[in-house]
Amino acid sequence: MFEQLKEQPADKILALMAAYREDSRDDKIDLGVGVYKDAEGKTPIMRAIKAAEKQLWEAEETKSYTGLAGDPGFADAMVSLVLGDAVARGSVAAAATPGGTGAVRQAFDLIKMANPNARVFVSDPTWPNHLSILKHMNIEHVPYRYFDAETGGVNFDGMMADLANVAAGDVVLLHGCCHNPTGANLTLPQWQEVVDLLNKTGAVPMIDIAYQGFGDGLEADAAATRLVASSCPEVLIAASCSKNFGIYRERTGLLMAVSSDTAKFKVNQGTLSYLNRQNFSFPPDHGARLVTMVLNDPALRADWEAELEEVRLGMLRLRQALADELRTLSGSDRFGFLAQHRGMFSRLGVGPDKVEAMREKHGIYMVGDSRMNIAGLNDMTIPKLAKAIIDVGC
Repeated sequence: MFEQLKEQPADKILALMAAYREDSRDDKIDLGVGVYKDAEGKTPIMRAIKAAEKQLWEAEETKSYTGLAGDPGFADAMVSLVLGDAVARGSVAAAATPGGTGAVRQAFDLIKMANPNARVFVSDPTWPNHLSILKHMNIEHVPYRYFDAETGGVNFDGMMADLANVAAGDVVLLHGCCHNPTGANLTLPQWQEVVDLLNKTGAVPMIDIAYQGFGDGLEADAAATRLVASSCPEVLIAASCSKNFGIYRERTGLLMAVSSDTAKFKVNQGTLSYLNRQNFSFPPDHGARLVTMVLNDPALRADWEAELEEVRLGMLRLRQALADELRTLSGSDRFGFLAQHRGMFSRLGVGPDKVEAMREKHGIYMVGDSRMNIAGLNDMTIPKLAKAIIDVGC
């Protein structure tokens, strides 16, 4: 059997991390890995999470299984965080998953079960694992134009022209906020145009929201997802707690299936539980329990929101500082889009040759498509990065 297996292509980001570790230069800069880092280059445990863990250690009395869909309290807390009062709770089936990736995978499984002929339309570019999972599952996927390398913004006209080709029963995968890998995002009026197109064609939106609170704030970052959920008859939402709660290794996510027909809730909820059972049975609970405690305890929540806001504002400051430094060095505003992007990532919009030149000449490590993790910078490394960008002719 095993002789039939073939070597799989290496994950580009993991390969980049390995190359960074092997680089002996003291002034190298890691902008590739997709985790938040503070000014010291560490990914800290958030204060509220640490406090909740201490409380849980004292109070927890069992490590027995939760339900197939996870603890209902986690689902309630997360549905409230993501959707607010945009839709009735009774219209949202929800199941805990191993991280946001698990939620994405389960959503694709649900799509394949409900409509084996569905095509999934994905932004060009999108998070590479979207494409990897779709390919692995033999689900047809169709790119739609999204990023404009010339302006550093969204090619909205191209996006809408491509989405005009969707058919009833197709799925359109959208990033709820802080688009990964570009950092370029739709405006709310543009979201409304997307909603109108989806409702006209009968396509189903699927939203991947992995960075709520990293862009313009918890409420603002949820606005687009809430608009879609309250406007479309059926919506899939994959939410991640890895970034905004800093619990990457706890693998904590939630898949939501929203239906305006509340009579479908029982079947939808049962389907999510069934899919969990077929994949991993019971979802992890530790991270979900911590998130639930933080969201439901006023003091813990206030501290979490305050620290998350510090993180958000810190990344915005780094963006502006980099844009300012590039303006000084280039004598132009052509990099001003970096300050307008939101979330951890920005895409420079340059080719792999310039990315490789920055790595070889300056020890700057970013993904080959020119995605860089803004959270990997600090006040000392911004001038070095800006000089490298100009030096290689970006």
